[in-house]
Amino acid sequence: MNLRLAEKIFIILGLSFFAGIFGVNSLGFILPKIIVTLIRYFVWGMSSVLICVFWKSAIVIASKNKLLCILTGLALLSFTWSQSPDYTLLNATEVLMMTSFALYFATRFSLKEQVQLIAYTMFIGSILSTIIALGYPALGTHTANELENHLGAWKGVYGHKNSLGSMMVLSSLVFFVLPKENSISLKWLGFSFSIFLMLLSTSKSSLVISCILILIMLFYKKFRWKGRISVIFVNIGILILACLAIVVLTYWVELLTGLGRDPTLTGRTYIWDTALAGLLERPFFGFGRGAFWAPESKYIIQAGYALRSSSWLPSHGHNGFLDLTLDLGLIGLSIFCIIYFTTFAQSLKQAYATNNLEKLWPIGYLTYLAMSNVTESNLLRLANLYWVLFITVVFTVNYRIKTKKVR
Repeated sequence: MNLRLAEKIFIILGLSFFAGIFGVNSLGFILPKIIVTLIRYFVWGMSSVLICVFWKSAIVIASKNKLLCILTGLALLSFTWSQSPDYTLLNATEVLMMTSFALYFATRFSLKEQVQLIAYTMFIGSILSTIIALGYPALGTHTANELENHLGAWKGVYGHKNSLGSMMVLSSLVFFVLPKENSISLKWLGFSFSIFLMLLSTSKSSLVISCILILIMLFYKKFRWKGRISVIFVNIGILILACLAIVVLTYWVELLTGLGRDPTLTGRTYIWDTALAGLLERPFFGFGRGAFWAPESKYIIQAGYALRSSSWLPSHGHNGFLDLTLDLGLIGLSIFCIIYFTTFAQSLKQAYATNNLEKLWPIGYLTYLAMSNVTESNLLRLANLYWVLFITVVFTVNYRIKTKKVR
C-alpha cells in the first residue's frame, strides 16, 4: 500500500470517528470498548505525528490563522476559570484532537481532495446506516423503549434520528459539489441516497435545512458577480434569512398554535431562557468548555425544572452559538464571529471567481453550519465532525499559498 493511499484511508477513518460512527449509541455499542479507545487515540496520535513530519506546511497554515489559534487556546485554557475544572480539563483533549486532525487534513490535501474524501466518508456512513437499520433494527432504528414520537425512525450508525438527518444534509451538500470528473453516477447516487436516508430519519429540521441549502447552492452556482463587495452583504442577508426560515418552517405548527402564548419549539425556549439567565453570571469568559452542561452542574437541574421534567435533563443548549458563548463567553463568541465572517467573505470571493464545483464547498459548508446551529449544538461541543470541518475550511481558505500536489 503506498503512502498516499494510506493517508486517505486514515482521513476517512478519522472523519468517520468524528462523525460519531463509533459512539456508544452506534457501532461502539457492539464493538469492544478497547477497539473504540484504540481508534480514538490512533486518530489523535497519528495526526499529531504527521503534523510534526510536515511541520513546515503546518506552521505556515497555522501562522495565517492566528485568531483560530487564539480561540483554540482559549478553549484549552478555559479549565482555569471553569466552574467544573476537572471536567473541562478532561475534555480539553478533544479540542487538541480536532485541531491536530483538521490541521493535518488542510496541510496535506487540496480542496478537491478534501471534498472527495468527505464524500467517500459520507457514502460509507450511508451504507453502514442502511445495513445496521435493516440488519440490527434495535440499534439502527428508534424502538418502543425510546420516545414514542421517534418510534421506527432510522438513526443508522449515528445514534439518533436527528444525527442521521444532519449527517445526510452534509452528505447531500458534499455530493452536490463533488467534481463531475469523479463519476456522475457516484455523484447523483450519493446525493439521492442522502435524501432517501434523510426521509427515513424523519428529522424535520434536516429536511428543511436541506431544501433551503440546495436552493442557496443553486443560487451560488448560477449567479457570479465577480466578487463585488455588494455580494458579501447580499449573501450575509440571505444567510440570516435562511437561519430564520429554519425556525419558521421547522416549527410552524408550534408557532401557529402558540399565538397568544409562548411557543416552546419542543422545549427549546425553556432551555434557552435558563442558559441566557446563567450567562449573565459569567458574560465575558463563560463557564469553561462544557462546564455549564456538566453532569454535576446546577444549571441542568434548573433547565429540568423549567421543562417540568425530572427524568430527562438537557446535555446541551440546542443552539451551537449559545453553547459556544456559555463555554467561552462573549469574548470567545466574538473571536468565532470574526473568523466565521472573514472566511465567509473569502469563500464567497472564491466561489464567484471559479467554475470548479469543489470551490463551492467552503461557502456551502459555512452556510450549512450557521443554519444547523440555530436549533442544534454542532460547534465546539464534544469531539465532532462539524468543528473539524469548520477549522479545516478556515485553514484551507486562508492558506494563501497555492496548494501543490503532494509529491
